[in-house]
Order: sequence, then structure tokens, then C-alpha cells
Amino acid sequence: MDNILEVKNLYKLYGANKSAALKLSKQGMTKDEIYRKTKVTMALNNINLDVKKGEILVIIGLSGSGKSTLLRMFNKLNVPSSGKIIFQDKDIARLNKNGLRDFRKNNIAMVFQNFGLMDHKNVLKNISYGLEIKGLNSKLAEEKSLAMMKMVGLDGLENESINSLSGGMKQRVGIARGLATDPEILLMDEPFSALDPLVRRDMQFELISLQENLETTIIFITHDIDEAFKLGDRVAILKDGELIQLDTPANISKNPANEYVEDFIGNADKSKVITVRDIMIRPNSVVRLKDSPIHALNIMKENAVSSAYVLGPKLKFQGVITLDDALKASRLNLSIEEVLIKDVALADLDSTVHEIMDMSVESPYPIAVIDKSKELKGIVSKVHILTSIK
Repeated sequence: MDNILEVKNLYKLYGANKSAALKLSKQGMTKDEIYRKTKVTMALNNINLDVKKGEILVIIGLSGSGKSTLLRMFNKLNVPSSGKIIFQDKDIARLNKNGLRDFRKNNIAMVFQNFGLMDHKNVLKNISYGLEIKGLNSKLAEEKSLAMMKMVGLDGLENESINSLSGGMKQRVGIARGLATDPEILLMDEPFSALDPLVRRDMQFELISLQENLETTIIFITHDIDEAFKLGDRVAILKDGELIQLDTPANISKNPANEYVEDFIGNADKSKVITVRDIMIRPNSVVRLKDSPIHALNIMKENAVSSAYVLGPKLKFQGVITLDDALKASRLNLSIEEVLIKDVALADLDSTVHEIMDMSVESPYPIAVIDKSKELKGIVSKVHILTSIK
């Protein structure tokens, strides 16, 4: 996946004696030590990261970690003290007034925490505002805005006043306005923090669905680790202006960079992060549909198990044969297909542990993991699930 943004040695300092603070930072002093010596606040300290085209990158950290400061660097609402942010071989920090205006008009959009909507305009006019600024004629702007409204579940509300909408609906307006201009990058600064839990969950689902359909690159700020892990293809964890870890939610859960990350993610629901792909194993007890029941019995005996997974042509999963059924088939001269159990719990590779928990409890056999072509890729037992979230 190609990078759409590259952040290189990025610093943001507040205070008069920036050069001295920068020098102390490069000597390894902490944010607090630097402030005591220079009265300069290190809002961002040597940030290096990439943003991949089409991903949702979530930036998370406690208050004062620098996450919102970093987000506002990407559209130059904040200007770096030092370092580069590269977009299409251009440093955003060095764009002149015209270049920055074109970048904001054509390449990037932002959804604010407080919605940033205009009370004197109706829903449709709020959504079409960015298109009008972009120079699109009013008819095309209206058509595009109506399409965005439908996409975020607001169709029919075009003439409603902003003040008549709920918080969740206002947030949908903000997202629709941001997406209407077809930005390559959408910035979102804690957009769901003011919503109640049920609306927040719905909006999280909406965002994932929209991103998959539009393939827009989204940089999302939150302080909620569960939200970060649910939404992020990758998650960047900041502390005191420094990037501590950047990785997939699953890798962060399994391999936290240090004790701070381990403590930070300690309350996260790992079952919603770890996928079947991460915990499955290859089954040893496998037979083909054309094999004899005697062969199935021998496979089960060799592996000290009481069932085997049955495959058809091209390794496509067919079902399970049990020890008792194999004995019965052997005794009555039946084929494996005649005693095959086809009603077997199935999961795909990207299912989360949370999604298969109930299925696992009810299934008498380990869950069969298959890909889109129905090929058997592995199995997951209750033990695998329990040990993955301990």
C-alpha cells in the first residue's frame, strides 16, 4: 500500500527559546525537564510516521499527548517548528497561500469535534458549502450533496434546520460535508466524543462502511482505546508529544512497545481486536471426501482426536466426520459422505474473537476457518479463544 503522507522529524514547540529546547530534546531530555530549563513546551517531539493510502489511521493519547496538535499539522492549521509533512512530493508546511488553499480545497477535509456547522443554513446548504467554495455550480453541488446525505442516512432531511437535529444527525452532516468534496484525506478530531454510546456505536459502523465504499484515507483522533482498536487499520499511540508505537491493533495487543503501552491498552477489549487469523491453527486430522472411513479412523487414531475435517476438491471444506460415525460407516460399508456432518460452525479469517465466542460455546467441534473460496485454512478451539484474551 502506497503512502499518501510521510511525516519526518516533526517538532512543534511553544515558547521563546526554541533552539535551546530542541537541542536538549536531541540530548534525550524529557518534556518536563525541557520545560523546567527553557520554559518551552514540546507539543510534538521528533514524530516520524507514514499514512497509507486508503487506511484509517487512528491517533490516540491522553490529554496533552499532542494528538490534536499533530492532526492540525496535516492541513497546516498548526505550523511545524521543524520537520516535514510530505504529500505528493511537496512539504505541506512550505506551501504558499495559493498552494495551501488549493490543497485544502481539493485534497483534504476536516470533521470537527463540535461539528462546525452553520446554524443559518439548512442541512443541504451545510453539506454543499464545501462544493460551492470549490466552485461547483449549484445544481451539481446539490446533486452531490443529496447523494452524500443518502449515503450517511440523512435523505429526506435536506430542508431541516441544523438546530432541529440530534447530536448524531449533526455528526452525520459534518461527515457528509467532509466527504462531499471527494477529499483524498479526511481528518476527524474526536468526532464522536460528544455522542451517547448507542449513537457513537452506530457512527463507528457508518464510518467503517463509508471508508470501505469510498476508500478515502482517514486520520482519526480519539482518547478511547476501544474506539481506536475498532476503527483503526493502524493505531499511533502518543505520549508527551512522542510517538510510542505505531502498528495494527492486533500487533499492539500482542506486542506492546513498553510498559506505558501495556498499561494504556490494559482496559481494551482484546476480543474485539484479535482476529481468527491470529489464533487459528492448522488441523492435523484432515481427510478427503473420497477417502475410506477406515482411513479416517486411522487419521483420528494417529492424532488422538475423535473427529476429522473433511475436504473436497480444491481443499474446499465439506464438514466433519466423528469417530463414532466413521466406525458406523466402516461397519455398514458406507462412504464418508453418507455420514458427513455438514452443520458445522464456520468463521472467516477476519472475524474477531468477540464475534465467534457464542458460536464456540455452542459448537461441539473446533470452529472451521475458511476463506472466500470455502478452502479450509485452520481451526479455532475454545482453548485458543480463552488463551488469546487472558
